[in-house]
Amino acid sequence: MASRFHVSLLVISIPILLVAAQKNHDFAALNSLKDAWDNTPPNWIGSDPCGSSWEGVRCTNFRVTAITLASMGLTGMLSAGDIESFSELQTLKNLTISFYLRDLSYNKGLTGPIPASIGNLKKLTNLILVGSGFSGPIPGTIGSLQQLVILSLNSNSFSGPIPPQLGNLSNLYWLDLADNKLSGAIPVSDATTPGLDMLTNAKHFHFGKNQLSGEIPSQLFSSKMTLKHVLFENNSLSGNIPSTLGHVKTLEVLRLDRNSLIGPVPSNLNNLVNVNELFLSNNQLTGPLPNLTGMSVLNYMDMSNNMFDESDFPPWFSVLQSLTTLVMENTGLQGQIPVSFFTLPQLQTLVLRNNQLNGTLDVGSSYSDQLKLIDLQNNFIVDFTPRPGFKIKQLILAGNPFCQETGGTSPYCGLQETNSTYSIPENKSSWDPNKNSGDVPQLRGARSFSFEELKKYTNNFSETNDIGTGGYGKVYRGILPNGQLVAVKRAQTGSMQGGHEFKTEIELLSRVHHKNVVSLVGFCFEQGEQMLVYEYIPNGTLKESLSGKSGIKLDWMRRLRIALGMARGLQYLHELANPPIIHRDIKSTNILLDDHLNAKVADFGLSKLLGDPGKGHVSTQVKGTMGYMDPEYYMTQQLTEKSDVYSYGVVMLELVTARQPIDKGKYIVREVRQKMDRTKVGYNLQEIIDPAILGITLGGLEKFVDLALRCVEEAGVERPTMGEVVKEIESIMQIAGLNPNADSASTSASYEGANKGYDHPYTDESLFVYSGAFLPAKVEPQ
Repeated sequence: MASRFHVSLLVISIPILLVAAQKNHDFAALNSLKDAWDNTPPNWIGSDPCGSSWEGVRCTNFRVTAITLASMGLTGMLSAGDIESFSELQTLKNLTISFYLRDLSYNKGLTGPIPASIGNLKKLTNLILVGSGFSGPIPGTIGSLQQLVILSLNSNSFSGPIPPQLGNLSNLYWLDLADNKLSGAIPVSDATTPGLDMLTNAKHFHFGKNQLSGEIPSQLFSSKMTLKHVLFENNSLSGNIPSTLGHVKTLEVLRLDRNSLIGPVPSNLNNLVNVNELFLSNNQLTGPLPNLTGMSVLNYMDMSNNMFDESDFPPWFSVLQSLTTLVMENTGLQGQIPVSFFTLPQLQTLVLRNNQLNGTLDVGSSYSDQLKLIDLQNNFIVDFTPRPGFKIKQLILAGNPFCQETGGTSPYCGLQETNSTYSIPENKSSWDPNKNSGDVPQLRGARSFSFEELKKYTNNFSETNDIGTGGYGKVYRGILPNGQLVAVKRAQTGSMQGGHEFKTEIELLSRVHHKNVVSLVGFCFEQGEQMLVYEYIPNGTLKESLSGKSGIKLDWMRRLRIALGMARGLQYLHELANPPIIHRDIKSTNILLDDHLNAKVADFGLSKLLGDPGKGHVSTQVKGTMGYMDPEYYMTQQLTEKSDVYSYGVVMLELVTARQPIDKGKYIVREVRQKMDRTKVGYNLQEIIDPAILGITLGGLEKFVDLALRCVEEAGVERPTMGEVVKEIESIMQIAGLNPNADSASTSASYEGANKGYDHPYTDESLFVYSGAFLPAKVEPQ
């Protein structure tokens, strides 16, 4: 009996010892990375990556199956030793080391080549090394990773040719090599060598912003392909567009712009009935304009700056019922634009600069109610008379005979129209920004821009650069000469302040410096304009993420980090700014998310200085946003820091529910109070918690809700200060297993696309809609 017991014990012990040995291998592998790289996650402590839930490490059955180290500021090199460490992780399927942003800023801390031993990680399904400083050739050994589904190496400095061995990746769905320094020809297979034409299961070819040369091989495409995106923009490709491209019936987006392609556009591209975006601009294409009537779902087309035969405005343009944007600058168009074209129901933007269009412009009376921009500069249009009720925001006829005959007095002959929000008023302010006197704002770290500079940096305040509208005016994305992206907030006429008030505001904002507050870069105060220039925050507003509009997925941990960032920003304004600042309009649309998904407090248009801190309040006219507004402030007209605390509490409840403060007559504060039951798990709030975070452990949820409800107490004296809120949020984060002092991290898993059957490993809606390369303003050919 004893011997049988020992045998049974031995049988049980062997698998336990094997699991322990395997776990030790995993720990040793990750520990070697920790020793080799700087800025690894602070919670990488202990000897059990799985049991201790190391940040960026995912486990299955106690084995490491995924490493996602995105946006963590890692520095070092991916050495052969590191790859050997990864190879010890025998179950590793997903390796993501990225810094994927929605602007042009990249983390270059990880540098050097990828070792050839990367080919030893046979179980990899996802290899995402995005936006770092990797360089050198792409190893051909990646072609031996037969289980690979996603290969994203975009936005690095890889050089040399595309390895033909990638053609062996038969399961590959997503191939993104954009925004590197790759050169040479596009590889296709022959009797002895594989090529990209073998990737018949791939849906995405992203090769834009490289230095690829030679012709696009006709062999690259066939009816066997199932591609959705073919992106070769901004290379040095030559020769003809292969007619075989017309056989890829699944194609949805085609970008061949900014190359040196020649010859006619193949007529069989008309067979691509699923294409919705077509970019052929800035090549040397010749022959007649193609008839693309078959592209019935086409919504964006740009064939500008080619050498097409002169032709009348094609009638088939008028049958594209899904068209939103047509850009045909310098394409030899002549004659008149038919009135029927303007009736396309979704038409928003029409750019036909530098053609030979003539006659009278008539947009009719049934034009699309979405039409915002018609740019017909430098044509031969002789007349235009707007019909009653004409409401198109921007019509530009500069450089046409019509403007010469009217002496340029027509509002359509400049870059602004009279019914535009931004007609330039006479400057009647007493502050002259050109005076070297005490009246000039005393700025700290911000600069003065001229009107012409900001006009240039925002592409003439174009509609394509328009990124938002508020009570103050419009906000435009701009690019400074040094490459910095900025947001230019331009006041509309009715919302302008006096010169003294504007000076006070920019002096105030120029000395506000905190990582959770949007920074002022500069201002413009000339030609009757008032503009503020802020740092550009790429991931949009918190509201857009909570509503699903941005495509960014906010799990519970990220929501806690956002709550902490907001709180720290407000604490700075209330307790450290001198004098203290009351924001007065805290809401989810005024919280922006940067590339790390850190929260930044924005929009100080309603802010007030607490000039006498001893007094504790400012008596002022009530302003703010319904649903977020402090009821005590509304009743007494006395504004205090606790008014911001109330608004912050409402945003906390938004983070939990993803509901608007007032929705269908129901107020979020009242709804939470009525439904909560403190005797039950999760306070019995499952019915109103955001479904996106249901089903997972919401560590600290009850304390979070308790704090939110204290923030929205009716009486300001019952609410905590923002300093107290910060401490409590930090405590809640520790309960949830987070380090409150670590920055947020944007990862490929932050985006909806990561969970939609590989539809997109980063994001569905971003400035990088198709690849890691920045997509320039579409209206302006580059």
